Amino acid sequence: MDCLFCKIIAGEIPSTKVYEDERVFAFRDINPQAPVHVLIVPRRHIASADAIDAGNSADVAAVFEAVPKIAKQEGLANGYRVINNCGEDGCQTVKHLHFHLLGGRKLPEQMG
Repeated sequence: MDCLFCKIIAGEIPSTKVYEDERVFAFRDINPQAPVHVLIVPRRHIASADAIDAGNSADVAAVFEAVPKIAKQEGLANGYRVINNCGEDGCQTVKHLHFHLLGGRKLPEQMG
C-alpha cells in the first residue's frame, strides 16, 4: 500500500511523534494552522470517515479516547478543535482517516 500515513506510522518517513499506543499514532502537522496542530490517526489503515464500520469502529473510538490525553499533554487546557476532512469536496488530501487537533490560541468560529 502506498499510503503516506501508513509509512509514517511504520517509521519509513520521519515525523515528530507526540503520542502512540497500540491503536493510535499522533504527530505534528508539517503545515500547522494553529500553534498546536497534531494529526491523530488509527494505526490500522481506514481510508476515510466513509469507511468506518463495525469492523474498525473500535480503532476510531481509540483515536477519540486519545484526543483528551494528547490535548492535556499539549497544554490545551482552555479548549481545542478536532476536525476531519472526508473525500474530495471535504479536502481530504491523504486517504488515511485522520483527525486534526488544533489549539494553543483562540480559534476563529469559522475555518477555511
